[in-house]
Amino acid sequence: MINNDFLCEGKTMERIYLDYAATTPVDKRVLDAMMPYMTTEFGNPSSLHAFGQKARAAVQTARDRVAATIGAEGREILFTAGGTEADNLALFGYLRANCPEGGHLITTAVEHAAVLRSFEFLRTKGYDVTVLPVNKEGRVSIESVKNALKDDTVLVSIMAANNETGTLQPIRAVGELLQEHGAVLHVDAVQGFGWTDTNVKRLHIDLLSVASHKIYGPKGAGALYIRDGIQLAPDLIGGPQERNLRAGTENVPALVGFGKACELLQLEGKERIKHAACLKRYIVEQLGQRPDLYHVNGTLNDSLPNIINFSVARKDRTIVLISADRQGIALSAGSACESGAAQPSHVLEAMQTEAQWLTGSVRISLGKDTTESEVRRAVEVIRRIAGEE
Repeated sequence: MINNDFLCEGKTMERIYLDYAATTPVDKRVLDAMMPYMTTEFGNPSSLHAFGQKARAAVQTARDRVAATIGAEGREILFTAGGTEADNLALFGYLRANCPEGGHLITTAVEHAAVLRSFEFLRTKGYDVTVLPVNKEGRVSIESVKNALKDDTVLVSIMAANNETGTLQPIRAVGELLQEHGAVLHVDAVQGFGWTDTNVKRLHIDLLSVASHKIYGPKGAGALYIRDGIQLAPDLIGGPQERNLRAGTENVPALVGFGKACELLQLEGKERIKHAACLKRYIVEQLGQRPDLYHVNGTLNDSLPNIINFSVARKDRTIVLISADRQGIALSAGSACESGAAQPSHVLEAMQTEAQWLTGSVRISLGKDTTESEVRRAVEVIRRIAGEE
């Protein structure tokens, strides 16, 4: 539960945060783990003295904890400043090191901007880029991936779960397919991390991006899994940090926090999923009673348990969001990185969503501390905005 009291129509009300897909608060246990490394344990991990070596050990512990959450080894984890950097390093780093002269690349039409815009840039540099369509549920078919593969396909990038709709992609099937072909598989798992399977060995993933602030860790910390044997070229040139792939002094407090958040995720992840799924079912059931007013975007069967994307009939999403915020409910229109965009969601357009539902799309994303009473009140507010009450 995250509340900030505010005054509305002369009455004190509590704000309700339902935008956990954009970011999560730092868990107090995470903050407690970080604090010593912002005060007394302030050493540089590259220093040889005791202060430095204690910081270095803390970073390694964090690395091992992140690795454990995705079924990897600590040596396969490279720390970054977040998901976008991890995506960029995976794509550009791999291509610079292995295919600098070009090659065929595959992605989907519903990827995060960090991937889609990278592929647009790579196309201008001579790479052959295929952007796969998705069905009306937002899923890419394994057949379309198979048909798109060429002899010179070198890299495929498909997200684990969509950040706007929560729709899951068939990552394991793609991974198995590419095992036979030989192209490298990159998975942007930033949104799915903690809510769906991201075991890199089981899913046959070569490169995987995650971010701390999505799992109750601090902002400014992310990680890229690099399977043993995969070669990357660095983005940042300088010192030897992160196996010479990311120069610069490590953000020790943030990485310690990331590691602690991963430790808690392993302990509490199943319960978080169960809790969110229950609340999601309630929301869907309530909105489903009025199909003339609400349209769920995506699929309920193959989706994250904490994200619901729906459209309100005859309402612009900006009006819905502002109206909800004035009544103390924090929702979003989709990706926080694209929240200022005036045009309809590229994800919903790729899903061939009917025009009447395109402009009124809203995302509710639930967290581990979201309560039933918060969800009930949010539904009441949405109904009022839609003209139902």
